[in-house]
Amino acid sequence: MTGRRHTRSTFLPVLPRPVKRKAALAAAALVACASLAAGCGVVPGASDSAGDGTVTVMTWAPENTQATNKPGMPAMARAYARWINAHGGLAGRRLNVLTCNEGNDSVAAAKCARRAVKENVVAVVGSYSQYSDSFFPPLEGAGIPYIGGYGVTSAEFTRALSYPVNGGQPALLAGLGKELAPNCGPVALVRPDTIAGDELPALLDAGLKAGGHVPAHDQRAAEDATEYSGQSDLALRRATADPVRKGCVIPALGERTDTFMDSFRRDRESYPGVRTAAVLSSVDQTVVDASGGGSGPYEGSYLTGWYPVASDPRWGPMKKVINAEAFGDNRVDPEDAGVQTTWIAYTALRAVVERIGAGEVSADSVRHTLDAGLQVDTGGLTPPLRWRLRDTFSAGSFPRLVNADVTLQVVRGGRLVPAAKGFVDLGRTLEDADVN
Repeated sequence: MTGRRHTRSTFLPVLPRPVKRKAALAAAALVACASLAAGCGVVPGASDSAGDGTVTVMTWAPENTQATNKPGMPAMARAYARWINAHGGLAGRRLNVLTCNEGNDSVAAAKCARRAVKENVVAVVGSYSQYSDSFFPPLEGAGIPYIGGYGVTSAEFTRALSYPVNGGQPALLAGLGKELAPNCGPVALVRPDTIAGDELPALLDAGLKAGGHVPAHDQRAAEDATEYSGQSDLALRRATADPVRKGCVIPALGERTDTFMDSFRRDRESYPGVRTAAVLSSVDQTVVDASGGGSGPYEGSYLTGWYPVASDPRWGPMKKVINAEAFGDNRVDPEDAGVQTTWIAYTALRAVVERIGAGEVSADSVRHTLDAGLQVDTGGLTPPLRWRLRDTFSAGSFPRLVNADVTLQVVRGGRLVPAAKGFVDLGRTLEDADVN
């Protein structure tokens, strides 16, 4: 990779936003369930009655908020349900998908979780929330597994009922830091001033340390700001503190990353040689397109992602489902990392139900099947996934992590293309990361 970079390149990763991790599992039992008034829906025509052979699950994500929004995740879940039900269901059972607007809010996240308990779902699948301290206790009190969360919080890699499908933010940031280390002088990280954002510096620094680099400058910013001129100028000054070796600026602001870049590209003219990096949850193909494609600020930028680029033929089955069941739905974009994660999470759910076969599908049986060593084949989109204790990172800060692989991508001609073949394993680097 080093020999292929040049002074005009920028570096981008693919990331979300986390939440403070608790060392021990929450033991709070759910005593009462409150119904959710708004923001939740059911796949049209799907039955949610108990005992009729229907498999009921929930997918939640924030929608219509002033910060990060992931409407494609519940929309993809509904599309998957329509498709699987039109093709015989899950091992002959009808799939009933409940959806919930998590609202990017701790209270709403807890309400979504309580709704999941009240509706007796067998799992929460392919969801996004940075409020793990709010949603995990209700799920754990009812024994409901959390399959394929977005990986936005470190708690998703510590809780016993969490079954992640990717390396989440930890892998992306560590991978970014490792890539930047030999190519950057001072590194400035601009991240949200939130509980979730508090974990980002340690993860990035783990990668920088692995590459022999000093820690990054930790620069907090409002996650819902409408402009970042002051933050941009400060980050650029920090990145040019070394007069010999120009540095890199890493905005990790979710959907506000593009807002930051509006200020950054104007200010950067006064600081030649400074490069930028970002995360894929913040910058994907849709953002590159909207910012000008090949003539925009992301041209030449490197990103770390969890999966192959969207043009890879391994996404063919997902795209067929989208074309059949969500054609014209702008929320369901096959280039969106949230949509992709939801697809993989439902692939895991399907494998679980098929393994259970004629037995009862419940939260308990789903959990026991996952714990017993079921291996999920995702068609090469990830390594084979398995969540037995010996398959996880039993030590370190991420004991539920089973997939620490990332892909390296670069923006060339306005398109995200592979920058290297295959996956890069960040497992050893993450073992040294301390987010406590």
